Amino acid sequence: MTTPAMIKISQLHKSFGSNLVLKGIDLEVDLSQVVVVIGPSGSGKSTLLRCCNGLEIAQQGTIDICGQRLTDNGAMLAEKDLNRLRTQVGMVFQSFNLFPHLSVLHNVSIGPKTLRGMSTAQSEQLGEALLAKVGLAEKSSAMPASLSGGQKQRVAIARALAMEPKVMLFDEPTSALDPELVGEVLQVMKLLAKEGMTMMVVTHEMAFAKEVADTVVVMDGGRVIEAGVPDVIFRNPKEARTRLFLQAILKDTA
Repeated sequence: MTTPAMIKISQLHKSFGSNLVLKGIDLEVDLSQVVVVIGPSGSGKSTLLRCCNGLEIAQQGTIDICGQRLTDNGAMLAEKDLNRLRTQVGMVFQSFNLFPHLSVLHNVSIGPKTLRGMSTAQSEQLGEALLAKVGLAEKSSAMPASLSGGQKQRVAIARALAMEPKVMLFDEPTSALDPELVGEVLQVMKLLAKEGMTMMVVTHEMAFAKEVADTVVVMDGGRVIEAGVPDVIFRNPKEARTRLFLQAILKDTA
């Protein structure tokens, strides 16, 4: 008996006015699988990820996530059910979105306390454990303004993990960071992958995709133009557009 996909996207179409951004996306992410989505800017990657958390509503197609139908041809889950589903789907954005007036520990522990009904002691114990996991145990009482960009993003990851999600979505989590800070965030993501977290990652970090992805999905012009294991995508892509994109981005990062 096969396990159903954690994320199943079928014929997804999304437009903003007359601009058709997603043009019939089909994609699956299985339990404990890491799917990395790459492609040029404007290809629809971030919009696809936002649709998977109900932040954007696709006009056509379906998304099933964690065994629940999130969207069906423009119809969305009721708000109560959507909020419940979002506790199972952690999302990390390009910007860190930390509460500036709350300490690092409070940023991480507030979700379990308010949304999962944990006591203050339980939520703070969980928060301390997760901050240790992302290498920031000593920063629990610090305020976000005192942190580097890499530290802020690691706090954001800890905050998402505090809801004990079944799936993690990452929308270019290192794109706003100085180059020397990228590695510390990717290291945490590698740890999550090693532990078996189901992950869908939009990124321009090709080395990360090569090392961690089970499947690399290439998007261009709102479509998936090819998908496969990293070795095939990076060494012998089928599509000329994929080759051109990889040549350009690898040249830029050389």
